[in-house]
Amino acid sequence: MLACYSKWANSRILETINELPVSEITKKRASIFGGILPTLAHIYIINRIWQGHLLGKDHGYTSRRSQIIETLDQYSSQLNEIGDWYISYANSLNEQELNEKVLFNFVDGGSGEMNRSDILLHIVNHQTFHRGHLSDMLYQSGYEPPSIDLPVFHRNVFSKMNR
Repeated sequence: MLACYSKWANSRILETINELPVSEITKKRASIFGGILPTLAHIYIINRIWQGHLLGKDHGYTSRRSQIIETLDQYSSQLNEIGDWYISYANSLNEQELNEKVLFNFVDGGSGEMNRSDILLHIVNHQTFHRGHLSDMLYQSGYEPPSIDLPVFHRNVFSKMNR
């Protein structure tokens, strides 16, 4: 359910960002990643890094920040695709697999270990954190961010999926 929520919340905020003039989308800002597109890049990169960890494959990233900034359309497509992957992946796991430990290396050095369920929770939590930054940048641009709280998803989407 949380993977579905995260994909839904991403799509809602991306719809609102898409209403902004290009100058606001590309504007440099006093935020952790310096703007809307770099924040979207970071969200996508982290999703890909953890996808690699979950699959036991090299993700190919050496930084949590992108040196190349794509377009809003590209990030929308990429986040939609990886959101689908996380939904499918989470739904494919049984309780034993969710509790399996995953060993990984952080991109900035050092090793880590988490179980799959904690990694999936981290992915959702991480995206929620940075959607907060995106919401602030929407406010700075004079736009109202969408209501993307978990209870709103539960009421408007999830409860209807389970009827």
